[in-house]
Amino acid sequence: MPKYKAVYIEKQGAITNLLLDLISNKPKFMNRFLFSLLIIFPFVVIGQQLKSPSAFLGYELGTQFSRHHEVVDYFKHVAQAAPNRVKLVQYGMTNERRPLILAYVSSAENIANLESIRQEHLKSTTGEGNQTKAIVWLSYNVHGNESVSTEASMKTIYELLTNKSDYLENTVVIMDPCINPDGRDRYSNWYNQYKNTPHQVDPNSKEHHEGWWSGRSNHYMFDLNRDWAWLTQVESQQRLKVYNQWLPHVHVDFHEQGVDSPYYFAPAAEPYHEVITSFQRTFQETIGKNHAKYFDANGWFYFTKEVFDLFYPSYGDTYPMYNGAIGMTYEQGGSGRAGLGIITSIGDTLTLKDRIAHHFTTGLSTIEVAVNNADKLNEEFKKFYKNRNFKYKSYVLNGNEDHIAALENLLEKHGISYGRANTGTVKGFRYKTGTSGSLKTSDNSLVVSTNQPKGTLVKVLFEPDAKLSDSLTYDITAWSLPYAYGLDAVASTAMVPAADVGSVKSGPAVAKDAYAYITDWNSLEDARFLADLLKKGIRVRTSHHPFTIEGTSFERGSLIITKGDNPEEKKWSTLLEILKNYPHKTITATNTGFVDAGKDFGSGYVQMIKPPKIAVLAGEPTSTLRFGEVWHFFEQQLHYPLTVIDAEYFDRVDLDKYDVLVLPDGYGYSSFLNEKRLKNVKSWVANGGRLVAMGGSIRSLDGENGFGIERRKAENDTTATDPEPHGNIQRERMKDAITGAIFKVKVDNTHPLGYGYGPEYYTLKLGNAAYDYLKNGTVAYLQNKTAPVAGFAGSEAQKKIERTLIFGSEYHGNGQVVYMVDNPLFRGFWENGKLFFANALFMVD
Repeated sequence: MPKYKAVYIEKQGAITNLLLDLISNKPKFMNRFLFSLLIIFPFVVIGQQLKSPSAFLGYELGTQFSRHHEVVDYFKHVAQAAPNRVKLVQYGMTNERRPLILAYVSSAENIANLESIRQEHLKSTTGEGNQTKAIVWLSYNVHGNESVSTEASMKTIYELLTNKSDYLENTVVIMDPCINPDGRDRYSNWYNQYKNTPHQVDPNSKEHHEGWWSGRSNHYMFDLNRDWAWLTQVESQQRLKVYNQWLPHVHVDFHEQGVDSPYYFAPAAEPYHEVITSFQRTFQETIGKNHAKYFDANGWFYFTKEVFDLFYPSYGDTYPMYNGAIGMTYEQGGSGRAGLGIITSIGDTLTLKDRIAHHFTTGLSTIEVAVNNADKLNEEFKKFYKNRNFKYKSYVLNGNEDHIAALENLLEKHGISYGRANTGTVKGFRYKTGTSGSLKTSDNSLVVSTNQPKGTLVKVLFEPDAKLSDSLTYDITAWSLPYAYGLDAVASTAMVPAADVGSVKSGPAVAKDAYAYITDWNSLEDARFLADLLKKGIRVRTSHHPFTIEGTSFERGSLIITKGDNPEEKKWSTLLEILKNYPHKTITATNTGFVDAGKDFGSGYVQMIKPPKIAVLAGEPTSTLRFGEVWHFFEQQLHYPLTVIDAEYFDRVDLDKYDVLVLPDGYGYSSFLNEKRLKNVKSWVANGGRLVAMGGSIRSLDGENGFGIERRKAENDTTATDPEPHGNIQRERMKDAITGAIFKVKVDNTHPLGYGYGPEYYTLKLGNAAYDYLKNGTVAYLQNKTAPVAGFAGSEAQKKIERTLIFGSEYHGNGQVVYMVDNPLFRGFWENGKLFFANALFMVD
């Protein structure tokens, strides 16, 4: 009996313990009867203890929006009621301190052997192992106001443990009931605050109109469904760590779309990335047909093979696909507008109960298909991880050591192996030239090979230009990491030998009693270092001319920390402490301010960097996503303070208290920057302020009442053409579109906005907005050749952006306006653009 006690005694309640005591004390002839009763009885007790979501929550599921803590409480209840079939773990915490949880649901035998199942499954990635279980991962509520899926998750786990428990014999179901708790609670709290009682189905009612900051995004207003590959957010980082420990066979990302849209499920639309296997394609169809069977029986409407493609790598369907899973997005009509119920455009009433039923059905249908195809899923998963024989076997990268380190950090989070090259030469496709070429290598050159379990993901993230089967896409069409990280790279068809990376440096050695310390300025890491110094009160200068001192050359923007500016001994101790956090940083000590060439340290060209007081506009008219990128950059990347000023009270703020005002991209600036506000902003700039205008905010700064920037005028084409068929209109419009393509641009790195860059930069252009060169201060710009190096750009759009501005700066009185037509902070992953933004804060003056 001791073994049986070990399994059941912990949480089966007083009756189970009583039976165990009886067995221990009764004569032997009664033990067999009582033991049989004990085998059956715990399941009866569990069935009685396990409550439905409605019974546990105290309201019928679908009549309220559950707050996140209530959902967590229900999953805890389920795990306590069925501990032998559910394992609940907390895998992380959000920015607002809400727990991130996973529920592992399977048979008692599988839960008892969960770790061995995981390890056996992962052996498939190296062609070994003999896994027999199917692994299904269900992710709910990545967008906070697409809230129905979390409600459906509670109904789904209850059904799995009761009526569908037979599904669990050969399948492990991993459920993440809420990927985005901060966004979900933002929405549910808002809705519970503003809804009518009873709820109002009239779409005009307040409860159907969220404010500027909707519940869609996370705390920093990032779209977590576009962060799977870039891992800029804590939710993504913590989730991917566990995801890569499992690499499931099937992954579903539950979403919602517009109120009037029917349900969407796989198969997906074109374009499919070329690495997606024929099995992944056909199995999506297998699952879709199973869903259709249930939807048809209920008379529910649905669509497939439209809108949602499988190309951009940072989605909850594509990222799993590139890691061997059957990745799928399911979209229910509703979102934040639907509330508990809403009248659609055709007069139907869509309720939360309806929406739950649909997601509940596809969730169970997905598991059913996996259960019935467990052997095939295991067989094909193992095939996926065999060497795929991609054209490029190795990617070799040279460049700034800080950029290399940043890329290595990303690779480690994805479980991608890498190494360092030997001294020599590698031939292949040269990213900088767009043609075949060679690259000299050293032991500092980074090598990433496709000959590894994560080889498919390596190809997708590093390939020079992803093959696009259809220009009608849902997202950006280029993201190649060598361009994003500003590295000189070659894609080689040969396997390039690589050695393991050595230990991390402990930090630069700093000589004592020097006249000054000098360090370079060419990465975000350098900007972080400067920010740390300024926050600690250490005075820093920068040289606006290149110089050579004691035989060492330094470029414009190099940081100079002198003893004369910082005579206190305490500041030097602080400097040494800060340097411990920058192991890659090189510090050069000098005993003189007399340079060999350039300007001496006392020259007017070597200026003190003023610690800027920075304000950022929030609220309408800014885009929440674009504001969030700025907010996250300051707090989580640069680590420098900012003041957030909402548009609602902007007129009451004294701008003279701030040195820099950032206007994030947005679409409502034409009404916000009315004549009075624009006049006040221009006066503030003229008195010495620095305005950083990004994306759509620039539109309201041109013209005779604005600043000097001018929008590119569209040329009228008077050539008569035949009318275009209505069915071709969407494709015709693509001629004017740029869907996230990469362009090679020129850089004037003698200008402070261009400090730290070479003569060229690769920009990620998200649209066809075009502005003429500035009379003075054009820093990054397109020339006549405007074909993208990667991604899609329509023929007419390419003509429109010829000889146009990317980044620039102009004087206005005693101040400056910095223009950022393209977004260097887009989704937080375009690493090489971030120094432009830092230059706008610290170097432009």
